[in-house]
Amino acid sequence: MKVGINTFGCDHGRSGIGSYIHSLVRNIPDSGHSVELFGPELDRFTYNSGLDSVEYSGLAVSDSILAERGWHVTGYPSFVRKRKYDAVLFPAGIRLLPLKFEATPVVVIQDIISDMYRDSDQGILTGLFKMQLKKAPAIIAASGFIRDDLVRLGIQESRIRVIYNGIDTGLFYPRPQANNEAVLIHPFSIRRPYIIYASRVTYPSKCHVELVRAFEIFKKRTGAPHRLVIAGADGSNAEIVHREVIKSSVSSDILLTGYFPHQSLPELYSAADACVFPAASEGVGLPVLEAMACGIPVACASSGALNEMAGEGALFFDQTDPESIAQSIARIVRLPSGENDAYRADLIARGMAWVERFSWKRCAQDTFDYMAEVSGH
Repeated sequence: MKVGINTFGCDHGRSGIGSYIHSLVRNIPDSGHSVELFGPELDRFTYNSGLDSVEYSGLAVSDSILAERGWHVTGYPSFVRKRKYDAVLFPAGIRLLPLKFEATPVVVIQDIISDMYRDSDQGILTGLFKMQLKKAPAIIAASGFIRDDLVRLGIQESRIRVIYNGIDTGLFYPRPQANNEAVLIHPFSIRRPYIIYASRVTYPSKCHVELVRAFEIFKKRTGAPHRLVIAGADGSNAEIVHREVIKSSVSSDILLTGYFPHQSLPELYSAADACVFPAASEGVGLPVLEAMACGIPVACASSGALNEMAGEGALFFDQTDPESIAQSIARIVRLPSGENDAYRADLIARGMAWVERFSWKRCAQDTFDYMAEVSGH
């Protein structure tokens, strides 16, 4: 089977979708498949560096979403016929789909599509995406929650396969911490102890405002020395979150890092006292699993796919209620009294055991098996 993996729309490897491609191609099963990535010429060495078995076909397409959409309409069909792919994987989901599919398309969905339609002001365009998605013969949903959302949108369940992403345990693992007051992660020196929330700063879906208010409650109630580190690039309505931080009475203990390199996250997690993840509508929620794999306790929203993904490894709270979040923070951070040490240790152990279910090797095997099945190879 000859497989093409479409890298357009993956932010040149700097997004979660880019990390997905990185992990997938490094775990391609040894089944005799021929794999070729295709996308912008400037990404020639982004995903397959050091992998002689994975080729890359670079295309001279301007670095803009409009140009990439245009190529998928006019250039994609002939390109795929020329390359003679048996199946084509679309990791970017509905962001970039051709009007006419060639070979067997397999579309990967890692977002809650109904939320995307609800929040979009491009009605015609999103309607076109939905129509194209309904034409796709094979869809990979990254969680059961996403599958159920697609079914509610009218996609036949028989065309959807749930395949969970993996966790790179060669990157995300506990790192011993020296008993110092700060952790140096270029270009930051972050004073410990701190609580980490790694997510794009987007309002209201990521619930940063509720977390900031909860952190203020926690600080006033406990007098704990903790800081709150919010690691993520600014997204839609980020200015609302920034204003909330500025007006908070504990603003001096809140750090917004901006974009944070994915490869540096394990060190950031490992040095944290705990991870708090209040996002309201997560389709996957990989950051909670990454935090667990780094050996820190996790508290997260009881919403979206998080109940499914975090399972027995996390403490859950109501993400709409700052009081509920504050109480959860107090349960999982180290307190001077040591009263919650036993609970922290138990939660960390359960988290470490839970993440063993999520393997990139298994994800890649299941993905290529599914492509072979739907393409008749």
